[in-house]
Amino acid sequence: MPTINKTKVHLISGFLGTGKTTALKSLMAQKDPDEKWVIIVNEFGEIGIDGAVLSDDGIPVAEIAGGCLCCTAGSQMGATVQKMLQEAQPDRLMIEASGLAHAASVIDELKAKPLGDLLEVAAVFTVVDPRQFISPDYAGQALYKDQIGVCDVLVASKTDLCSPEQLAEFHEKAAKLFPPKAKVVEVQNARLDIQWLDIPVTEKSRYRLKALPDNTMGYQSEGFTFPAGQDFDGEKLTRFFDELPNMTEGLVRAKGVFQVLGTWVWLNWVDGRWGASQVSWRRDSRFELIAKSFDADLIEQTLNEALEK
Repeated sequence: MPTINKTKVHLISGFLGTGKTTALKSLMAQKDPDEKWVIIVNEFGEIGIDGAVLSDDGIPVAEIAGGCLCCTAGSQMGATVQKMLQEAQPDRLMIEASGLAHAASVIDELKAKPLGDLLEVAAVFTVVDPRQFISPDYAGQALYKDQIGVCDVLVASKTDLCSPEQLAEFHEKAAKLFPPKAKVVEVQNARLDIQWLDIPVTEKSRYRLKALPDNTMGYQSEGFTFPAGQDFDGEKLTRFFDELPNMTEGLVRAKGVFQVLGTWVWLNWVDGRWGASQVSWRRDSRFELIAKSFDADLIEQTLNEALEK
């Protein structure tokens, strides 16, 4: 079978008014003239980009209005994307999602057939106002958490309106996000660097954590990743987390995101107990732990045995 060159697709997400449109326009201004792009703009109750203005650069633009790509307008996306790919045969597809869109649902549709056969989900961006990011009123909202959780690159805009203390708190909280972001950046006037489009978004299968809480007591860390598309068996994962304290010495932290039956769940072990919740991360399944000692090969083997056969 001939190899199909997939079009790279980038989603630009973010809450209302954070600067998604400006960010997209900044990328357009830096585009290699030899690279072919197409753009989809999703509008829902907000002033978006005028398609005619965007087309001034000769980049085909489609506007999908009347709802979010993740729900009422979602049925239009598949047909619109296929039509644009067929007509333009682009190198990249840029999608600016509505500020009210659940980004994870958009990614799910882009990965599902038939679009998944035509597209490669490359770096995903979420633009945030740091003042909102550090606010419990925003951080606790499911929509806001979804947009933060799904991205590879977290972009802090409106930094000129933030105090040094607010920016410091933003970076402190961003550094604790799990899974970690490929890049966390501050920008002026929502201007993105076009090189960020090609940021690597895949992790090696095993890695050391970048930071430990306090390593003076001899804690060790390890992380494991598994490609998206591999489902885990929920019952086997449950047994794994139940047995984890017996597989380690001095366990202080264990958490992971796993694809189970086509959905994504976050499992978190703390203070001798673990819980589960849904999560918007879509890039890969991964697990991290910190303990005094453990057999990393045994942990990896047990996780592999928990994969659906």
